[in-house]
Formats: sequence, C-alpha cells, structure tokens
Amino acid sequence: MHVLAEQRSTPPAAPASRSEERFLALYDELSPMVFRMARRLGVPDEALDDVVQEIFVVVHRRLPDFAARSSPRTWVTGIALRVVQGFRRGARRRLARIEPTADVDAYPVHAHGPEAEAERGEAVAFLRAFLDALDDGKRTAFVLCELEQLTAPEIAEATGANLNTVYARIRAARRLFEDAIAHRRAPREGGVDE
Repeated sequence: MHVLAEQRSTPPAAPASRSEERFLALYDELSPMVFRMARRLGVPDEALDDVVQEIFVVVHRRLPDFAARSSPRTWVTGIALRVVQGFRRGARRRLARIEPTADVDAYPVHAHGPEAEAERGEAVAFLRAFLDALDDGKRTAFVLCELEQLTAPEIAEATGANLNTVYARIRAARRLFEDAIAHRRAPREGGVDE
C-alpha cells in the first residue's frame, strides 16, 4: 500500500512539463532562424507570424516522435520548408501573385544616417528581387546554404533531395547571384565612364 501511495504522489504532468521545456528550448533557439528563413523563402510580412506559428505547431505536435537521427536544426528546417511550400502553393492558388513588401523595417535601425539606410534598403530590395526570381529548388538551396549556413548534407536531409542535386542547385544559384551582382553594378560603372 505504501508503494502505491508513493506512485500516486508523483505528478502525472512531469513528463509533459519536460516535453514543454524541450519545446520551449527549441523555440528559443530556432525561432529567429525560422522567421528569417520563412521571409527569405517568400512568405510576405503580413503572413509571417501565422506561418511561423504553424511551423511550431507542427514541431510541438511531432516533437515526441523526434528520434534525433538528425540535428534539431535540420529537423525543424525540414518542417519549416514543408509548411512554407504549402503556404506558397496555397497563396498561388488564391492569388495570381503576392507582392512582397520591403522588409527594411524588419531590421533594427542603426544611426548610420540616411545614405546608409538607403543603401541597406536597396540591398534588401535587391536580395528580395533576386530570391523571387529563383525557382523554388534553387531558392531553397541558396537561402539554406548562403544565408542560414546549413551544409549541403543538412540541406539534402531537410529537403529530401539528392545530395548531388543540392550541390548543383547551390552552384547554379551562386552563379545567378554573381550574374545579378555584375548586372547591378554594370549601369553604375558604365554611367561613370560616359
């Protein structure tokens, strides 16, 4: 009888609270990356909070099944990619095209003066336009590799793509980015010589 009393005194919520702590730790660690990634993958600012919330609802629901065969970062990245792709497919069905809004205001303002702010705004607009021009595969590979610093094997695991395909997409996106930079600089350099 005494053993039963001790077993009953153990709060049944203890495993749930450990699970909640694990989820909150994941959220604290990875939510900044998830916000950046979702924005860079084409989620407009007005839908960003909802999409990120949906990502973490899936993470919360699937966390007990996470077997740690990959890093939590890679696992959450895979979930985020699927949720963002689902959002973008749905948005394309609802609207012909969602115009992205400039996300200059999403970054902290530093006291560098109006010229620096204008340059930063131009750089953000350039990056947004470049990413919008890429197909989904190249955009995902470029964002995850160049902006989120995931390795190609991590990207392959998160996306379910073949590793060689990931490498090819990264190379192609880098080449396109270099071409876009050269094209952006050409009118400035050409205008000075004339």
